[in-house]
Amino acid sequence: MTEASLHYRSGSPVGEIVLNQPDRRNAVSAAMWASLAGAVAEAEADKGATVIIVRGEGGHFAAGADISEFAEVYATAETARRYTETMLDGLKRLETCGKPTIARIAGSCVGGGCSIALACDFRFAGASARFGVTPGKLGLVYSLADTRRLAAAAGVSGARDLLLTARLIDADEARRMGLCDRLYSDDALEAETAGFAAQIAALSQWSIRATRKTLRMLKDGVPDDAAEAIALMLEAFEGEDFREGYKAFLEKRKADFPTR
Repeated sequence: MTEASLHYRSGSPVGEIVLNQPDRRNAVSAAMWASLAGAVAEAEADKGATVIIVRGEGGHFAAGADISEFAEVYATAETARRYTETMLDGLKRLETCGKPTIARIAGSCVGGGCSIALACDFRFAGASARFGVTPGKLGLVYSLADTRRLAAAAGVSGARDLLLTARLIDADEARRMGLCDRLYSDDALEAETAGFAAQIAALSQWSIRATRKTLRMLKDGVPDDAAEAIALMLEAFEGEDFREGYKAFLEKRKADFPTR
């Protein structure tokens, strides 16, 4: 059975969202954009997976949106609106996924591919990866949400550079700019990403989820003394994971967290 061009692959403790159009360097088609939100929902519902890796099949992450479809998806104002809403909804669902996400980037990560990577919590790249944000080459405008994510990763100056020049940059520059979090040799990328995911999976998943909520509060400007922030911290003291965690520490053994 042929796998869909974008699909979720179940795994324990790590699941995968796979971009699977390798003959087009995983250029993101309308069908792939339409599948993204559902793939995230599958990942969230997978009880065995605590971390989600997003990757491309066949040596590339994604070489942008599938331009061969543009005449159709941008044929009218209504088709353009539907296409754009589907794309933005999928990216928002990925950004707000209930589980930690890691983009594992090899080869091209351009345009819409960069949008997908930026919607993940982490971006790990191989040395041969190439990045670009190229709406200027097509007479398009990067969405406000995409621009926000780009500026959060690369700073406003970096976002301005990439958007106004539409240039491609190598993995070294992407790392210096903050566009990717970690850089490995191409041969080590898969194993290093898996090892990092395993570190997250070994921890209290209650703590991981609560910490990600706290980080979203920080991003949204929630004040330090907000009731929801204090309640989230205090709730931990009543949790089974906390009881197991401190007992394991006192007994000098590895914790077996109930939520893991």
